[in-house]
Amino acid sequence: MRTMTPLRNRQRNRWIAFAKPRPRARLRLFCFPFAGGGATAYRQWSDQLPETIEVMPVELPGRASRFQEKPFRRLDPLLDGLVEGLTPELDRPFAFFGHSMGALIGFELARRLRKGGLPSPQWLFVSARRAPQLPPTDDDIYYDLPEAEFIAKLRELNGTPEEVLAHPELMQMMLPLLRADFELNETLSYREEAALDCPISAFGGLADVEVPREDLESWGVHSNSGFKLRMLEGDHFFLGQAGIGLFRALHEDLATIL
Repeated sequence: MRTMTPLRNRQRNRWIAFAKPRPRARLRLFCFPFAGGGATAYRQWSDQLPETIEVMPVELPGRASRFQEKPFRRLDPLLDGLVEGLTPELDRPFAFFGHSMGALIGFELARRLRKGGLPSPQWLFVSARRAPQLPPTDDDIYYDLPEAEFIAKLRELNGTPEEVLAHPELMQMMLPLLRADFELNETLSYREEAALDCPISAFGGLADVEVPREDLESWGVHSNSGFKLRMLEGDHFFLGQAGIGLFRALHEDLATIL
């Protein structure tokens, strides 16, 4: 196993943004973004969670400080980069949270870490993402839609600000990243593996027409240690709508292992 160096002795990790160091934290919570999103979605999470939890927002290539880097279009190469980039941060217990595409990344990264004999998450939180073993439908493929239809789908999902959608220059800058993220999310070929040893908690939006409750319930087969499902106020992008209920649920679950 690779030697892990304490965070305070290392240079800034390009895979992590907006982390607020908490030397006394007993657990790190790595947060993976939705398609087109970045670490900024989790920028304020440290203010909502106790000092025992150090929030680690993950910044993927192609956005914010990594705008000049090419975004990944396939999951396996991204997992390779994440294993290399995040392993030094796994020197204390940790959990994964991912929303939509981020849920898929967190789940597959947990399986990759296990396969490599590396530390595994103590808990996996998946949000607004149907279970990966469910077969896709034709309506699930968006990344290669014509531009007008693709933008209409983004507007329907309600995750891209209207001021961006209505700004042609901004959209031309964003479209390559958005298409790459959607392609990564929509082209994964699911591989059967043993269930994870950590508990899994799933979150869904009560008004989310993309990911119904039954698709979230199907995550339960991927854990040997228990499964919880919570439905919160909001649509597919309920992260900004669920309010304190989401943080209360995270704290409630993590408190059982802290």
